[in-house]
Amino acid sequence: MAVVLRNMKSLSCIAAVTLRTTLPRVSAAALFHNRHRTDRLALKTKPSSFLSKTTLLQSLVRKYSEKPPLNLELIEKRVLLVLKLYDKINAEKLTLDSHFMNDLGLDSLDQVEIIMAMEDEFGFEIPDADSERLMRPKEIIQYIADKEDIFD
Repeated sequence: MAVVLRNMKSLSCIAAVTLRTTLPRVSAAALFHNRHRTDRLALKTKPSSFLSKTTLLQSLVRKYSEKPPLNLELIEKRVLLVLKLYDKINAEKLTLDSHFMNDLGLDSLDQVEIIMAMEDEFGFEIPDADSERLMRPKEIIQYIADKEDIFD
């Protein structure tokens, strides 16, 4: 009798472990299957009176954003904003012709961090060979304008 009780106890532990591991997998698979079924049903059903077919189809199309239109004035504002937000630059000394090392007292590591911030701001990579010669905000603005084909 003791052996039967011990076996029943171990079987109940195994059943609990199986339930804990199998049940979430089965329910996730069911949810995934039902999601695709409802997508197919949504395509087959007629749109209601306030919803046209184009609206239904547009909701199924992924929309991507495009870059905002740039001009020299906007590039200048964004470059100066990034530089003013940099903690080692005194905003009062900052001008378009300020040299990062001579006028603002920055070192080469700071200049690399500034270039990285510009890459993040404008969404493209600046090669090391080009970044070494960008020592003034005016040069950065001109470089970005050339990269984006802006000649205003």
